[in-house]
Amino acid sequence: MLSGPQVTATASPEALLDTFRAASQRQKRALITQLEQRLPELQPLLAGELDQFDATGDDWAAGLLIQWLVAEPGYERDQFFGQYPSGWLATPSSQGIDYAPLQKALVLQQWEEADRLTSSILRELAGGEAVRRGYVYYSEVAAMGAADLENLDRLWVCFSRGRFGFSVQGRLLGACNGRWEDLWLKLGWKQGGIWTRYPASFDWSIGAPEGHMPLVNQLRGVRLMDALLQQPALQQRIKT
Repeated sequence: MLSGPQVTATASPEALLDTFRAASQRQKRALITQLEQRLPELQPLLAGELDQFDATGDDWAAGLLIQWLVAEPGYERDQFFGQYPSGWLATPSSQGIDYAPLQKALVLQQWEEADRLTSSILRELAGGEAVRRGYVYYSEVAAMGAADLENLDRLWVCFSRGRFGFSVQGRLLGACNGRWEDLWLKLGWKQGGIWTRYPASFDWSIGAPEGHMPLVNQLRGVRLMDALLQQPALQQRIKT
């Protein structure tokens, strides 16, 4: 049962948003349907509601409200992107990476594009040789900036209702007791012993299996993904 004010069909939009903000993660998920049913009433309040959230964190409730705010082309969308040209979520980079295109793709739920941009950023973080060859060696992960890897994970967590991101994948690996084959099945990257065909057979939607995105090229073995998940900055996020 939710704590705080009781949510009813007659609760004011303000009360409903207050309850959503104060709820636990599990309770927030239970409230999503109610909020979706009353979006026309909530819409005028969403932009102001963002002031209640920390842009240096990764609260997926803020990401969801932003996605609802810009769901339809029009004034609210234009106003939001005009106010936050670099994105609402703060993403300071130690390697000069521009996260605005990735953040916009995630806000608009353009999941396949966001996945491609994430792969591109990982190559940038790995250095010029990785950019030229078109993929990252596992040995190049250690030198990637901690803040930048955190940015990638925070962006995916914030704008996926907490369902996607490296830290999500790391926690799922732990739940699989470190068994990679079990993880591939859980992520939906492998079915019936066969690797899921990229990109046509991947589920580019919020309803995809937990941890389904972002994709790490598992066809090169587990070493790259293992290096990412063992990177200290991401290890810290996995544990917390």
